[in-house]
Amino acid sequence: MNDGKIQKRWLFVLTIGLGTLLNPLNSSMISVALTRIQSEFELSFADASWVISIFYIASAAGQPVMGKLSDMFGAKRMFLIGLVLVAASSIIAPFAPNYWTLLACRALQAIGSSTLFPSGMSLVRSHITEGQGRALATLSIFASTSAAFGPSVGGFLIGSWDWPSIFLINLPFIILSFVLAIVILPNKQVQSVGKKRIDFMGIVLFIVSIIGLILFLLSLDSSINWLGLVVFIITAIGFYYYETWVKEPFINVKSIQKNTNVLFVYLQFIIINLVYYCYFFGFPTYLQQVKMLSPERTGLIMLTLAGFSVIIAPFAGRILDKYGSKIALIIGVSLLTFGTGLLLTFNEASSLLWLMIIMAVLGMSAGFNNIATQIALYENVDEEDTGSASGLLLTSRYLGSILSASLLGLTFNRYLNIETLNLVAIVCFAFCVFLLLFVLRYPKRKRARM
Repeated sequence: MNDGKIQKRWLFVLTIGLGTLLNPLNSSMISVALTRIQSEFELSFADASWVISIFYIASAAGQPVMGKLSDMFGAKRMFLIGLVLVAASSIIAPFAPNYWTLLACRALQAIGSSTLFPSGMSLVRSHITEGQGRALATLSIFASTSAAFGPSVGGFLIGSWDWPSIFLINLPFIILSFVLAIVILPNKQVQSVGKKRIDFMGIVLFIVSIIGLILFLLSLDSSINWLGLVVFIITAIGFYYYETWVKEPFINVKSIQKNTNVLFVYLQFIIINLVYYCYFFGFPTYLQQVKMLSPERTGLIMLTLAGFSVIIAPFAGRILDKYGSKIALIIGVSLLTFGTGLLLTFNEASSLLWLMIIMAVLGMSAGFNNIATQIALYENVDEEDTGSASGLLLTSRYLGSILSASLLGLTFNRYLNIETLNLVAIVCFAFCVFLLLFVLRYPKRKRARM
């Protein structure tokens, strides 16, 4: 993009933004659709939770692979391919004849939308030289806003046109982004890159180990799936040693081992997202199946959780600028612990207003924790490692989300009432206390290495 064509810059960012919002939008809208999908396909909650898990597993594996394919075959080409994949999944899913087809569509949707972010970032860094920071900030707003308001959008759509609408709503964004991409996005010559750059074996071991862990966790309330545990242990150990041996690993475990502060950042982010997404996916199910609220009302109530995370984010940013990541993390984790403690007071006689107040506290915690964890990561990595470290932070978010779906599947599977919701809160409270003790011992640094 030439500097003389500044007037096209906003179209350039809009084109990429319309694509990159698809992953967070589709990962969040599903929270309100779970109840209808569970009813439509006559599923237990544990089975329905795979709609969440499969998306995050495919996203975790897809993001780094698609980033390398973008380098190999060109960012614009991969961006267009990603849009086509999401379009195909969004068209097929509403007519899925069975649950397995729907799961396949969710996986394809995740892979396609995971293609859009790395290729979009590559295009921005290559072709926007002036105002790149503003462009990246704008794309971040696309992603965070779509994730935050996904449940509200999904609730309105499901109430009006049922669960298939959360797939069909993607098509207007895809069509507009596709047309703009063909016209606006520049082509770029790419160098030939060997396929050995992609760690296929590491990815397979990662996926199999996660699936084995989920199968084991979901079986804990009935006949324990020991085979799943064995598969998880064997493949996890194999993954670790393979990643230390391969030249370009899927996850650079050697680098993580050398920097324990970075390892702790990843672990704390896994726990933060495990707790937060238990509420993000658990509250809509509780509101619809126990309180018998409509999807529209559920979506509006969920706006409290998401809205306060957006509202508090600028204030959290000022705290970070003035005091560094440790203080912001302490505030964020304290709010998460406090909100979880308040949830333990929620009972059958409690009003929805009280639940919304609890959700507001939990939402504020997310506003602090997300940005503070990113800065904590940057404080502990060198500038040249920022890209790979950020990718692993995203993988940590996915792992936390996957574990949250497993915890909900385990607790909500047989029946769902206020007692099971409180049981989730008790487990999450234990995680929060551990997390708070850990953050209090976190080393204090004032400036990130950016």
